[in-house]
Amino acid sequence: MEERVAIWDEEGNPTGREALKSEAHKNGWFHPTVHIWFYTADGRILLQQRSAEKTTYPLLWDVSVAGHISAGESIEEAALRETAEEIGLDIQFSDLEQIGVFKSVRKHREDLIDCEFHHTFLSLLSKPISQLKKQEEEVAALKLLPLITFAEELWGMANPGKYVPHQPEYYKTVIRQVQKRL
Repeated sequence: MEERVAIWDEEGNPTGREALKSEAHKNGWFHPTVHIWFYTADGRILLQQRSAEKTTYPLLWDVSVAGHISAGESIEEAALRETAEEIGLDIQFSDLEQIGVFKSVRKHREDLIDCEFHHTFLSLLSKPISQLKKQEEEVAALKLLPLITFAEELWGMANPGKYVPHQPEYYKTVIRQVQKRL
């Protein structure tokens, strides 16, 4: 069953309306999402390779965990649910540090327009990557990459076809915020 999402206005305020996720994407209606970036104490960042079956950006590397916030679900509930679903890791909301809310508009085609507010968090990875369990239908692979390599590849755009093309300021914020915690 397809999930329903809350519809927000262009400033990131709830409108009180909700719709099927596909309807929100078809019409370019804003809705909230969660992004969780996991990092290690030795300076690596956990990346998720999107499944080959994904409609957008198949097989590109992306945020550790990401997903839509279902209608009626809190940001906190969505962050914990998505983390458990996508990488099999049970965490507490207190494990997360919010680093911002990022407005994103991506027109993939006429009938698929992602208008989202990414509620973005960092968390120290509490388990070895070998103990994570990826959600097969969403995640093709998981890997830990040194933060410096990640930054070099993104800021220099050495591998522009390797990563989901989020806004440069989004990636810079994530990298800088992880660096502050190391």
